[in-house]
Amino acid sequence: MMIMECPNQSLAAAALLFFLLVLSGFDPSECLRTFTIVNYCREPVWPAVMPGDAENGGSSGSLKTGQSIVFRAPVGWSGRIWGRSNCNFDQTGNGSCLTGDCGPSLKCSASGKPPASLAEFTLTTTDFYDVSLVDGFNLPMVVTPINGKGNCSVVGCSSDLRRSCPPELAVKGNGGRVVGCRSACDVFNTDEYCCRGAYGNPVTCRPTYYSQKFKRACPTAYSYAYDDPTSIFTCSGADYVVSFCSSRKQPECTYHDNRLMCGGSISLKGQKWWVKMILALVITKYLTMRNL
Repeated sequence: MMIMECPNQSLAAAALLFFLLVLSGFDPSECLRTFTIVNYCREPVWPAVMPGDAENGGSSGSLKTGQSIVFRAPVGWSGRIWGRSNCNFDQTGNGSCLTGDCGPSLKCSASGKPPASLAEFTLTTTDFYDVSLVDGFNLPMVVTPINGKGNCSVVGCSSDLRRSCPPELAVKGNGGRVVGCRSACDVFNTDEYCCRGAYGNPVTCRPTYYSQKFKRACPTAYSYAYDDPTSIFTCSGADYVVSFCSSRKQPECTYHDNRLMCGGSISLKGQKWWVKMILALVITKYLTMRNL
């Protein structure tokens, strides 16, 4: 079944359209993707989303070990998720982070400052997603699709590159501990490392010593700008778990319709027509209120 983009019309018109779609077998829940962000690290992580949505404002307080948050994004959303580390915020939300910083406050006003491991998504009929180390590395990160159709590979970088970061790329925190690993472009700022100028195309921009080091440790993550063939993945109709410091083989679950789902498909098949209609109207009103 094709995943359709949620309509953005008046409540009455949208309700009628949803009713017709439901009768034809359309599942309204497929208009939204659920993202569950989980922290398995031994240290707190401050998750960030850019662009943010109305539910979380693009940022969150700290997640302690084992804690998680959930947010939802509509089909058509394109953005990135990352974690900030070694942060210090006061009671008013002002402060900063050593890695992944995104402005002078808890609520992000910009993308994460390198080094930052990034999970990138473009939600369409077929979703495109990847984990990028092009801006460097600050936390192990894995993306796990749940209940999707298609390839839907588990991707990311579960290795902790802070432990093997070359000294010239290392970002150190209190006590000299390595808290992040910068990209060669960020450190040396040359056309070759940054894939610009004469190196601004996939023919001349080739893997370097540093990008190959990242790639060996994390084969499914972007290691440099033109690392597309082995680094971008697709899935249809999935929810996603973005986890910090987890294994790529670790079982993951996500929240969908206020229930914890760890496998199987999520649909309205088998439900009575009036149940589908009520759900469609509820979702329509929810989406309309979000667009006010």
